[in-house]
Amino acid sequence: MRVLVAEDFEVLARSIGTGLRREGMAVDVVLDGRDALERLAVTRYDVVVLDRDLPGVHGDEVCRRLAGSGPGSRVLMLTAASTVAARVEGLGLGADDYLPKPFDFAELVARVRALGRRSGPAVPPVLDYCGVRLDPGGRVAFRDGRRLELSPKELAVLECLLTTASTGTGTGTGRVVSAEELLDRVWDEAADPFTTAVKTTIRRLRAKLGEPPVIHTVREGGYRLGDA
Repeated sequence: MRVLVAEDFEVLARSIGTGLRREGMAVDVVLDGRDALERLAVTRYDVVVLDRDLPGVHGDEVCRRLAGSGPGSRVLMLTAASTVAARVEGLGLGADDYLPKPFDFAELVARVRALGRRSGPAVPPVLDYCGVRLDPGGRVAFRDGRRLELSPKELAVLECLLTTASTGTGTGTGRVVSAEELLDRVWDEAADPFTTAVKTTIRRLRAKLGEPPVIHTVREGGYRLGDA
């Protein structure tokens, strides 16, 4: 899941970003509305965690522009204003959800995940394909009933492969996911496009999944899930 955090209080913004990365998300952080709009113009985010009182361009205006651009990023609006009238106004601007400050981080994560599931094709809450089972909410994965000890990045790569397989054509093999797509969906903007991070993570993931292999390399294409 790719997330943009737009929050002007830097300590809080960095804290949210760090926490969401630990949950396996790719997160970019900006501190004002102008930077938020610049990032949104070039990157497709599943969810935008948007502070309402942003400097530069107000959060309300950022939300209006997102809503006016058609289906795309889901917006979770954050604000210190917690009255019913404020929540109604925020949702009326086009926000998909509204969370008043202060908030519990576990609730923020749950709401971001819920919005992320709505930002793309419908997928089941538990992903199951070729004997590999992953619960995105619980952050646990299994291979033929055996629990896998995976890092956040390994979980995120596996979730991306399983999601594309579960929304495929039902041919018995998952859609090919390129290394560039994995880099875009799992790593944030700080990732070097020439890095070997994707290849290294795939290698470690294969080793932990065990035999028979379920992740296959497609020459000049990328990776896919399947029995053969």
